[in-house]
Amino acid sequence: MIAVVYSGSHYADWRLADKERVIASFRTSGINPYLNDEKSIVQLLSKNINLIHHAEEIKKIYFFGAGASSPELKGVVHKAFSAFFKYGKVSIEHDLVAAAIACCKNTQGIVCILGSGSNAAWYDGKKVKPNNYGLGYILADEGSGNWLGRQLIKGYMSETLPANIHKKFVQRYDLDRKTLLEKVYRQKQPALFLSSFTDFYIENKEDNFIKSIIKNGFNQLFKVYLLPLHDEHPEAFLYFAGLVAAGFQDYLYEAADEVNLKIANVIKEPINNLLTYYSSKN
Repeated sequence: MIAVVYSGSHYADWRLADKERVIASFRTSGINPYLNDEKSIVQLLSKNINLIHHAEEIKKIYFFGAGASSPELKGVVHKAFSAFFKYGKVSIEHDLVAAAIACCKNTQGIVCILGSGSNAAWYDGKKVKPNNYGLGYILADEGSGNWLGRQLIKGYMSETLPANIHKKFVQRYDLDRKTLLEKVYRQKQPALFLSSFTDFYIENKEDNFIKSIIKNGFNQLFKVYLLPLHDEHPEAFLYFAGLVAAGFQDYLYEAADEVNLKIANVIKEPINNLLTYYSSKN
């Protein structure tokens, strides 16, 4: 039996399979070594009935996650998984690798994750090439769910939201200035809180003000990440993975057209493509 895991900071999608037959499909809280230490990861695994039931049967674990970007950070997840899956061989990779495999398989392309966070890289059909992106929700993540969340609550607190959006925000969320600042600056995992406003954007995506924020974020995404990568690989197509990419595909294609870039594919969740890929190898 194999386990394939694709984790963002918010949640992790799991598939357990045996000889290409899906045994279990479920979701847990996200596993990000920037946010979770070894002990907390083991505790998370130990609370899931599917994992408790199948832990000894699982022989290979393929984990792909946000934050698994260095040997040290991969090591945090590897130690936790190895402690829990005592009879399994554990592989830990960055979520960009998962997006590349899920979107491109063995084809070259520029791969972009656009979900709670954002990141991009060149994939040569076998490996994701290192770069200086992926600076996280404070320094980067242009166009992502947490970037969108920042713009919304900043507009709310500075009283610059249009009247109709302000009214909808107040009706939807019971949040005052003090609570918002507390959640952003003092509580744990503020990036998850910021990205929780993505649903509000999806519900109001046809509103001109909301549309302008989304398109501005996407324009920044292309300028900072994708145009420089395309300059290095001018014949390459773009591949996107993530909730924000899938939820606002029309605006994403518009942003690409404006800079004469071509999008080959957009997928919401890489997990099923990953399962197909690794099931065929086991």
